[in-house]
Amino acid sequence: MRYIIAVSGGVDSVVLLDMLVKESRDLVVAHFDHGIREESAADAKFVGELAEKYGLVYETKREELGNNASEESARERRYEFLRDVAKKNGAKIVTAHHADDLVETIAINLIRGTGWRGLAVLDSPDIERPLLGMTKKDLLAYAKKHKLQWREDATNKDTKYLRNDVRRKLAALDADAHRLLLLLRDRQVALRHEIDRENTQIIGESPYSRYLFTHAPEPAALELLRAVLVREAGQAPTRPQLARALHAVKVYHAGKACGVGGGISLTFSKSRFNVDVV
Repeated sequence: MRYIIAVSGGVDSVVLLDMLVKESRDLVVAHFDHGIREESAADAKFVGELAEKYGLVYETKREELGNNASEESARERRYEFLRDVAKKNGAKIVTAHHADDLVETIAINLIRGTGWRGLAVLDSPDIERPLLGMTKKDLLAYAKKHKLQWREDATNKDTKYLRNDVRRKLAALDADAHRLLLLLRDRQVALRHEIDRENTQIIGESPYSRYLFTHAPEPAALELLRAVLVREAGQAPTRPQLARALHAVKVYHAGKACGVGGGISLTFSKSRFNVDVV
């Protein structure tokens, strides 16, 4: 199996790469240069030299997202690049997310009001994350022990970015609180998989019954409709998109269509509906 290693040049991904090279895996180093920081080109050069040092194939792409690009847009473009590289190579993506990243992501999701799924984070089926059992402190210790070099991202201390502000505040949490959050996350991931399996069995096949969604309790109806949209469109809708879609399923007349967003629309007969994707 070939693996695409997402390497930013920071200590986390540099440690991940060094560990995987020692396992003699078939690796491709991938780096996305978002063009947000002036030094991002130097980061790309550093990662390229690192790949050369290990004798690995190097895939990179630069985009000019600009200084005002959001964390979310940069993340989306990065994953789009990684998935393109993985498809090209018939490979699986590996990222350097660690235990502290899990805790930060849970906190951010709770702040944003993402609901119960906000605890079941960093669990994409097409991405491996072998460092989730390690903390940032563990990774720094490994890097120093093995005399690794890495690049520091100056924006990591800029609290205008939500993740950096959350990271600073979470520094006050003790080890027991961290462990509890990680245990809750593992439980939520398991529950999510069970719920997703049940939803798939309940929703049936297209065209879908409106009766099911209009008579189920709203929380259940939203979960079931989410399963429909993920199956048909290959993407998870936002909560506002789900609410809009459920409202349409309940009240739209036959022959009417509802644009949900993200290129998804619903078309209705009297008792059923179809999902169309542009």
